[in-house]
Amino acid sequence: MKPSTIGKLLPAMTLLSLGVLLLCTADLLAQDRVEEINHPTAVNTQPSNPEKLSQIAPVADVLIGEGDLLQVSIYGVPDFNEQVRVNSAGEITLPMLGQVEVRGLSPTRAGKLIGKLLKDGNFYNNPQVTVLEKELATQGISVLGEVQKPGVYPILGPRKLFDLISAAGGTTPKAGRDITVTPRSNPQKLQTVTLSDDPQKSLMANIDVYPGDTVVVSKAGVIYVVGDVRLPGGFVIDRDKDLTVLQALALAQGATTYADLNRSKVIHKTPKGVQETPILLKTILSGKAEDPKLQADDILFIPHNSTKEATRRGVDTILQTAAGVAIYRF
Repeated sequence: MKPSTIGKLLPAMTLLSLGVLLLCTADLLAQDRVEEINHPTAVNTQPSNPEKLSQIAPVADVLIGEGDLLQVSIYGVPDFNEQVRVNSAGEITLPMLGQVEVRGLSPTRAGKLIGKLLKDGNFYNNPQVTVLEKELATQGISVLGEVQKPGVYPILGPRKLFDLISAAGGTTPKAGRDITVTPRSNPQKLQTVTLSDDPQKSLMANIDVYPGDTVVVSKAGVIYVVGDVRLPGGFVIDRDKDLTVLQALALAQGATTYADLNRSKVIHKTPKGVQETPILLKTILSGKAEDPKLQADDILFIPHNSTKEATRRGVDTILQTAAGVAIYRF
């Protein structure tokens, strides 16, 4: 071959080799990518706080209770397919076994118990028993307390707490932060969660609730400020926060120009009746007297200079006024 011909072929061969090299490289990169997908890099899947995560982990199954209708069957044995109802003693009646107590068990555990009894009685070698909840005696969850629409909500299977409160129309302005859940399976074991403005803590409060459970939204403490103030109303307070007379007055946007500050009073409801405590508000504002703390359901009344006679008419008018004012959160 002539040198001139070789010179013409060299660039073409170089481009061909480069193309082959690029194709091989792309193929290797694709294989590496496939292998990376099939065998991803190990990551830490452990929760940052296992203790907190366990608090919101759902229970495995709904527990069997009185009045529930169960379907009990054995895999591969079509003749053993029974629908039985749990009696008041928490028992069901099955062929060959008679009375079997299943109350308080999950369907999975009840199936294992029945299988063990059948095996121990030499009725079957290794029975695979399945127990299904066909009908729950209590198919609703009671949502009570400070919600817009309290009542019993028909539910099958577990639901999140916040979903139920939403179904009940949400909380009222007087709702507190504590929510109590009474399990159907164990009424003595109450579970209380606290709502929070922190999203992480709020997520932990969104627990699972099961058919037959009872949810009660607590009532928050409310301080009422009525009389000659710019914004009379009731103000929701947290249980772990104290509120003083001056703070309550500030929430009501202060007294008007014609308010009789030194004839103010705090009305407090006690088991023995209503108790009135005079408050020298002008003296407190000047820093010459201690700012007293208020309690939930206290009423701070600030009269008008020209209504002394109306003020003396008693506490009934003040209580009626406090009952009719709006409720505010702060």
